[in-house]
Amino acid sequence: MKFSSYIFIGLSMIGFASYAQNLTPKTTQPVYRDKPFLQDYSIKYYLKSNNTKLIEVASDRNGSIKIFSSEGLLQPHDGQFLYPGTIVADKTYRTLGDKKIQGLSSYQNQFVLLDNKTVLSNAWAGKLLSKHELGNASLFAGGKDFTFLVSDGKSLQLIKDVTTLWKGSLSGDEVVSIRYQANTDTFWILGKKSLSTLAGLKLTRVYEGTGFTSFDTNGKKLIIGTNDGIITLDATKKQISSKNQKLPSTEITDVKAIGDKFWFGSTNGAFALRTDGKFDYYNGERWLPGNIVTNIAEGPENSVLILTTEGLGQICFKKMTLHDKAMFYDKQVRSRHIRNGFNASLSRMERGNLSTGYLSDSDNDGLWTSMYLGGEIFRYAVTKDPEALQNCIESLDAMERLYTVNGIPGFPSRSFERRGYIEQLSDPERWQHSPEAEWDWKATTSSDEAIGHIFAFGAMAELISEPTIKKRAVVLIDTLMSHIVKNNMYMIDYNGKPTQWGRWNPEYVNSFPINVGDRKLNSSNIVAMLQTAYHFTKKEKYKQKAFELMKKHGYYENLMRPMSVIGRAADDADAHAKNMSDGWNHSDDEMYFVGYWGLYRYAFNDTLKAAYKRAIIDHWEAERPEKEGAWNIFTALTGTKNFDLNEAAWYLREYPLDLVDWVIVNSNRKDIEKIAPNFRNQTIKEVLPPDESPIQRHNGNTFNLDRKGGNGTSEHSAGDIWLLPYWLGRYQGVISAPEK
Repeated sequence: MKFSSYIFIGLSMIGFASYAQNLTPKTTQPVYRDKPFLQDYSIKYYLKSNNTKLIEVASDRNGSIKIFSSEGLLQPHDGQFLYPGTIVADKTYRTLGDKKIQGLSSYQNQFVLLDNKTVLSNAWAGKLLSKHELGNASLFAGGKDFTFLVSDGKSLQLIKDVTTLWKGSLSGDEVVSIRYQANTDTFWILGKKSLSTLAGLKLTRVYEGTGFTSFDTNGKKLIIGTNDGIITLDATKKQISSKNQKLPSTEITDVKAIGDKFWFGSTNGAFALRTDGKFDYYNGERWLPGNIVTNIAEGPENSVLILTTEGLGQICFKKMTLHDKAMFYDKQVRSRHIRNGFNASLSRMERGNLSTGYLSDSDNDGLWTSMYLGGEIFRYAVTKDPEALQNCIESLDAMERLYTVNGIPGFPSRSFERRGYIEQLSDPERWQHSPEAEWDWKATTSSDEAIGHIFAFGAMAELISEPTIKKRAVVLIDTLMSHIVKNNMYMIDYNGKPTQWGRWNPEYVNSFPINVGDRKLNSSNIVAMLQTAYHFTKKEKYKQKAFELMKKHGYYENLMRPMSVIGRAADDADAHAKNMSDGWNHSDDEMYFVGYWGLYRYAFNDTLKAAYKRAIIDHWEAERPEKEGAWNIFTALTGTKNFDLNEAAWYLREYPLDLVDWVIVNSNRKDIEKIAPNFRNQTIKEVLPPDESPIQRHNGNTFNLDRKGGNGTSEHSAGDIWLLPYWLGRYQGVISAPEK
């Protein structure tokens, strides 16, 4: 697309010196009503001894949890979200000490035990004591009027009190599980290769197969877990379709019907069947102490208990609005992710232990802080909360000091830290001593830092009316952009040379072939930055430079180039172009979208603004498969009615409360459809929910399936990842205030 004559006709009519005020678009956009939803999170309890085998877990009407193990009865101790507990011996009833406990279950919401002689309980005043004759019994289930079906794997006995009502066995099979269906007064017995019913004291084989491991029924259908998938039977005991192997993990260890869902344990995590036929997958220590599941049970307060070889994971469900979630994340950021005013990560933790980490420096301290600061600016614009304003001030202090700590006029540092620790910081070769005693600063500042700064300072100058803060933001915009314009569209480092990435000069930008993303990206970003600078300073040098770049050097054509053109450099391109186009760069997406705030909102005139809208929506169309909440909500800036609001809300709801970098492995799942390698690095047909994926910032690929290594060694801040898109959505009015 050319910067064509009709554009110039429009510009001449409007006049270079005039620009349209960027009013809120008049088109009616959809609004997400922020009503409570169920937010899941996990409380973990770790097993101390590797020699203990955890077998069964149950809870009672009082909210107590007990675990049956090779060492007897155990119980969870002292756990809460993000602060795991342990599993300890259950010494509640001293008088059970001489019992040879061989099984645990819940009957009428009370604990019931199986020993080598009886089924017993301390509920009902201890009156339950039904005798059996199977010394090695390990399986049992309660039926009507305190009848119990007991098995040692070979024989079956139906007992009540001291009476044996029925005896039998599975011919040629071994019992692996027993369930009771109350509405039909039927016991179901699963063998390794058969399914039978016991009703009216009559044993009937109803289904045969191989490799059966577990099962359960909800009265409407019955699902059998096998060592290679699941089999579903309807109420008439007929199989529904073929064995389902499109599962997160096919080696099933337990099946449990809880509420309106079926839950499955496997040798690689747990998962729940949703009404749409897909699965919610709980894998890795974000959810479970270990991935080999041994038992699943209904837990207190609508939770689900998932017992693993390494401990117990209690999956809890809490009603929250997005606003509630924002308040939770706000505490996460403020309590452990603010370093010298920067939005920082907690690093070098020991297996998720938050007390063992330290606040680390980053190449992009300025960018991550700009994105957090942007979110707090939008929060203040919506709520006028003094806490949000104070958060803005503290981060602005840090951002402002990036420009003064290095002694280079107009040049922003990447970061700063106290002197004497350079060798312990990331990229020690990039650090320099500051003219300020006791401080060092990080050089080589890049273009992603610069666009982040201008985005945050522009939003602050526009939306925070406090005169001193507004003035400081405008001064910082002018300071950075004066440095860039003065230095021929480069950022000049301490050594007098341009930094590696702080380059917007036409000689550099247009050296890339037209299909290499950096040509489009740098053009889009610098025009946005110059527009922002002119909007707030009214200095003609910024407008003149922007139009010079767009008209004389083709930056308008560059930034309007469709995303469908962007790809790998041709074989005859230079090495740098090839290196910069070996795949889709998601950091570029981050830079584009934060830049769109200044590109669209501070456009010089309505003609350009309409063109920019087309470019933004064209980019958004390419991003839609990722369901990236921030990019959808940034696209709403244009006033378009279609910006995938539902997907944005899905992203915000599905993001996990636990932002620790646990090992996550999805690449071995059988319920995902992988696609051929491609330029965008999209790995599967449909993106996975954020709570099943690795934690990553907006510069990450949402189609990344795995995170391996460094299990629980760091925690991300929600400041840039979640709070920015949420509060931007609130500011734009596409996310409502919370509704109870």
